[in-house]
Amino acid sequence: MRPARQLVLAECDDRLYGVELGGPGPDVVATEELAGQVPVRFRPRDLVPSWAERLLVDCDSVGSTVVLLLDRRPPLLVSHDLGRTWTERGSGLPRGAAIALGSNPDHVVVASGGRLYVSLDGGVFWRSLDVELPEIADVAWGPGPLDG
Repeated sequence: MRPARQLVLAECDDRLYGVELGGPGPDVVATEELAGQVPVRFRPRDLVPSWAERLLVDCDSVGSTVVLLLDRRPPLLVSHDLGRTWTERGSGLPRGAAIALGSNPDHVVVASGGRLYVSLDGGVFWRSLDVELPEIADVAWGPGPLDG
């Protein structure tokens, strides 16, 4: 069975880019097609532990899962119990600028420079996407699986 195609949105200085996942390789989607598709993300800064605040780059949450992108190695902390306990993830990732969880909290995307890194298993294994964009300021998962 072919995996559902998904869209990762990358906000760069020049425009918004969409990168389609689930096909034979990631494809950049025309930005005109993305008007009005950027989901507003709530960043749960109140769930960031005090010992991690000075290192915080970005954060996101879905349900009881919280993910923190920190300026350190490894760069990620993941909690599945609203921040009571934390697990380190992403030891091979470069310094990041933004992070986002999908509606499935196991789907994580990290932006670093002009590259996107995706994990579909909660941050255990990562792959770098084959596209290179201008410097990425923010990321989000698009509005659900795409048709096709």
